[in-house]
Amino acid sequence: MGFTAKIPVYFVPGMGANRLIFENIKLPEELFEIYFIEWIIPQKNETIESYATRMTALIKHENPVLVGVSFGGIMVQEMARIIKTQNVIVVSSVKHEDEMPSRMKALRKIPLHKLVPSGLVVNIDFLAKYAFGDVIKDRMELYKKFFAVRHKYYMKWAINEVINWKKKEDVKLIHIHGNEDLVFPVKHIENAVIVKGGTHVMILHRYRWFNEHLPKLITEGI
Repeated sequence: MGFTAKIPVYFVPGMGANRLIFENIKLPEELFEIYFIEWIIPQKNETIESYATRMTALIKHENPVLVGVSFGGIMVQEMARIIKTQNVIVVSSVKHEDEMPSRMKALRKIPLHKLVPSGLVVNIDFLAKYAFGDVIKDRMELYKKFFAVRHKYYMKWAINEVINWKKKEDVKLIHIHGNEDLVFPVKHIENAVIVKGGTHVMILHRYRWFNEHLPKLITEGI
């Protein structure tokens, strides 16, 4: 029997989050090798295209699978325009600007987010509200565990890039979205695998769903 190489799967977390958001994600070890890409600090006035190029330099395999959550979902789409990929999966994210909620679209015209003080941008309550969609107090310690990149310039840059992101050419991908997502409401989402009861942080609380379905989605698609 010939040797079959394992499929390299690279995970990109949500805005400001670290690899720990994937700590409960388990894929069959005989088929997959899991890798994690951590956020890097943007250069001054760096474009998302330039940033994505630097992120792809962290990938050490040809034709990988990219899995991105929230802002990470946007980032893997940008990365897939730079390198050849076997599959791209976005979770709790958007595929184009029309899938964004009205409040984010409004900020394109009146960029009030740029007036938010730098100190507030890295405040854990603000981050939880913006990135996770809630500020449930008993989850604050949990959120602190996952928010690793609380660099002021990174956060301001990332928030602005999400708000102003626009789809370029199409990237073939699979979109997984929760029907209770408060950050990117499902009513704006098209052509997605809908996870019942899934919130914006379902990669944490619905990890069993991902462990069951991700292997087949990666290898066979929808």
